[in-house]
Amino acid sequence: MTEHAEHHGEAIDSIDRRIVAELSRDGRLSVRTLAERVHISRTAAHNRVQHLVDRGVITGFGARIDRTSIGLRISALVVVRTAPGADWEAVAARLAQLPFVEKVQAVSGDIDLMLTVSAPDHEQLSQAILRDIHVMPGVVSTRSHQILAEFDGRPPAQSLDIWRA
Repeated sequence: MTEHAEHHGEAIDSIDRRIVAELSRDGRLSVRTLAERVHISRTAAHNRVQHLVDRGVITGFGARIDRTSIGLRISALVVVRTAPGADWEAVAARLAQLPFVEKVQAVSGDIDLMLTVSAPDHEQLSQAILRDIHVMPGVVSTRSHQILAEFDGRPPAQSLDIWRA
């Protein structure tokens, strides 16, 4: 459980859900625009956003980047199994620091970690997987799956009809 998930107790109300939904669509919204869309005052919008940040509901604001436009033309999902008894969190933290590794996730099942890796070309992707990830201490095996296409789903906050406070 993450540090942020421990802030139970305080439920997210319908206004907070609308704020989160609006910011998940466009994290650059001004407080004024956000307040107008959610139908609350600017002060209330500012205070609620700050409270959502303080509680760890909103974990950051950032730009979504098209990988190919910055030269990362090939991506893969890399399945990693760690050695029995290995400190998988330490292995995951070291993997997250490698060049071209975008994301490391701990998963259930017969694997331990799932990585998203993007590189400029096949050669550099292969190097990242075979020379960096596969030989990392604590890694027993890797299996790679090239990403052919990606489609965005709906962020949780935009599915207001299926979750409640």
